[in-house]
Amino acid sequence: MAHFLERLMAAQDGWARPFGEFNHRWLSALFRPIRPLKDLLNGTWLGHPVHAALSDAPIGILTVVVVLDVLGYPAAADVALVLGILSMIAAAVAGVADYTDTDGRARARATLHATLMVVSLVAFIVSLAIRADGPADRSVPVVLVIVGYVVLLAGGFVGGDLVFRFGNMVDRHAWRTGGAKWLPLEVPGDDVPEGSPTKAKLGANTLVLIRSGDTIHALHDQCAHAGGPLSGGTVIDGCIECPWHGSRFRLADGRLRRGPALYDQPSYEVRRGEHGWEARRAGA
Repeated sequence: MAHFLERLMAAQDGWARPFGEFNHRWLSALFRPIRPLKDLLNGTWLGHPVHAALSDAPIGILTVVVVLDVLGYPAAADVALVLGILSMIAAAVAGVADYTDTDGRARARATLHATLMVVSLVAFIVSLAIRADGPADRSVPVVLVIVGYVVLLAGGFVGGDLVFRFGNMVDRHAWRTGGAKWLPLEVPGDDVPEGSPTKAKLGANTLVLIRSGDTIHALHDQCAHAGGPLSGGTVIDGCIECPWHGSRFRLADGRLRRGPALYDQPSYEVRRGEHGWEARRAGA
């Protein structure tokens, strides 16, 4: 079953990729001048994706709608349907903010997820419109809700696949730990230029170093959001900005200062040892 579902989803890439590219262009242009609002929708302030938190509500509410329709409580079902539609719209707005910064194969899968959710939402809205006319026979709006609910579950499955298979909006350093031991730090040319991001190796980890006077700031090079190389970024107002999606992390301690990232960046201590540069995870 798992392989069949994966093939079924992958088969949609033919239309999902170009459609996703189109959506990425206009959504990027839309959010560019309203970056603080986008950070709010991403969940930068919360340290957790807002879309994931909101998406539970419509699934639960619309499950209640189906149950009430089947049991024959039309008034209660209609009220629940209104709430379900409103919660879907709220979740969709937050989801669009995340979608804007989704790339590669994950974007095609996110496009499929979003399309299924829109189809489901349309079915629910049409059902609500028919109910508003007070028809004697409610079979059509009830069937529309059931169809919309099935599509909703399919969209939820694809959304879960997007997170758990592709790691979308997952902290890239979730399993990264650091011990208290100082390790040799390989710095190109054995020097760290002033104010310019420099890539360095610490065992299996890659760090980005930025020297400010006598202080050398060190963060993990892989951006917590989507894995972008911070060593290719720009130093702005005491932060380093990821070249991929513009997340900013404070040089002094890796604290997140701007999204779409949701998590802090691992920071490291650097010192001059007897045999060259050494580093260890901060707070180890």
